[in-house]
Amino acid sequence: MDEGFDFAALRRHPDVEAPNLFASDAADRLLLDEAAEAIAAAGPGTVAVVGDAYGALTLGAAALHGATGIRTHQDALSGERALAANAARAGLVGAYRSHALDAALLDGARVVLLRLPRSLDALDEAAEAITRWAAHDVRVYAGGMVKHMSTTMNDVLRRRFGRIDVTHGRQKARVLVASDPLPPGKPGWPRSRVDTATGLVIVAHGAAFAGAAVDVGTRMLLAHLDEAMPAARHAIDLGCGTGVIAVELARRRPGLRVLASDQSAAAVASARETAAANGVADRVEVVRDDALSAQPDASAEFVALNPPFHIGAAVHAGIAHKLFADAGRVLAPGGELWAVWNSHLRHRPALERLVGPTRQIARDRTFTVTASVRR
Repeated sequence: MDEGFDFAALRRHPDVEAPNLFASDAADRLLLDEAAEAIAAAGPGTVAVVGDAYGALTLGAAALHGATGIRTHQDALSGERALAANAARAGLVGAYRSHALDAALLDGARVVLLRLPRSLDALDEAAEAITRWAAHDVRVYAGGMVKHMSTTMNDVLRRRFGRIDVTHGRQKARVLVASDPLPPGKPGWPRSRVDTATGLVIVAHGAAFAGAAVDVGTRMLLAHLDEAMPAARHAIDLGCGTGVIAVELARRRPGLRVLASDQSAAAVASARETAAANGVADRVEVVRDDALSAQPDASAEFVALNPPFHIGAAVHAGIAHKLFADAGRVLAPGGELWAVWNSHLRHRPALERLVGPTRQIARDRTFTVTASVRR
C-alpha cells in the first residue's frame, strides 16, 4: 500500500509538531485501501476529499491510485498550508485544488474520502453538502480511528444516505461506506439561536466550536470584558469561533472596531453571519488566519482569547502556547491579552513568559480569567 508514497515524510507544520502528534494515521491508510478501486475508476475531477488533516488522503489518492483533479476541503488553515508544503515535497503540487465546503468542491463528485470529524454537526453538514451537490451515484468512504467513532455517526449518515456499509477494522481504524444519497431537502445549515442571557443571535456552521451557544469559558470571560482596556479603540478576538466575543464587544462598545480571527473556515463563516445577524458587521472584520500571522508586530491594543485545549482529538497545550506567543508578538507595549482557560492547565507561567506580567481577574473550579500586559 505505501509503495510509491511515504506517509512518514508528511509533516504537520505550520500546525503544532511534537513527538506524540502525527501527520497521518492508520485511518488514512485504511481509507485509501478501501477506496482504491473506486478512486482508480473515477474520472478526472470526480474525487473529492473532506477533512484531510495534513494531506495524507489527497496526496495518497494521487500518488497511489492515479487520481487527478482532486478537490479538497480542510476546515483548518494550518491543514491547508501543511498540505501545500507536503505536496511540494512530494512533487504533487498540481494534483489538487482547495475549496470551501460548497458546490465547487462537490459538484459531480463520484468518490468522496471523508475523515470523520469529532463533531456530529460537522458530519451532518458535510453529508448534507455531499447529497446536495455530488453525483447521484457518489460513494462516500468515511473513516476514523475506532476510539473516536460512535454508532451515532452511522445514524447521522443514515439520515442522508440510503445505504451504509461497515468495513472490517484494521489497526484500530474502520471505514463506513455511504451510498444512495437521499434528496437533501431544505438546507439545514447554518443554524442560529438567541442566547437568552445576552440577547445575542449566534449563527453556527456544523464544525464551529460550541455550535449556536455560548460555551461556559466564553461566558465567564464575557462577564469581565467591561473591565478590559476600556479606552481601547481596536480589539482582536483571537480564535473567534462563532464570533461571540467579537460581536459582544462591538455591541457593548459602539466606538470599538474588532478584528475576529480564526483558522477554521466554519468558524469564520459563522462569525461573519453572527456579526451580520446582530447588526455590527460594519465594525467586526472577520478573517481566516493561522493565529495572527497576517498582523504586524506591536500593532494591537487589546486581544481577547478563549484558547482550545486540544489539537484534533489530543489534549495538548501546544496550540494555546502558539496563540499566546502570537498575541504577545502582535500586542504593542502596554497592550493586554485577556484570556480564559481551564484552571487545571495552569497556563499562567506560559503567559508570563510569552506575553508579560499576568494578573488573575477571576477563578472558579473550572476556569481562570487572566490579563497579561505586554512588556
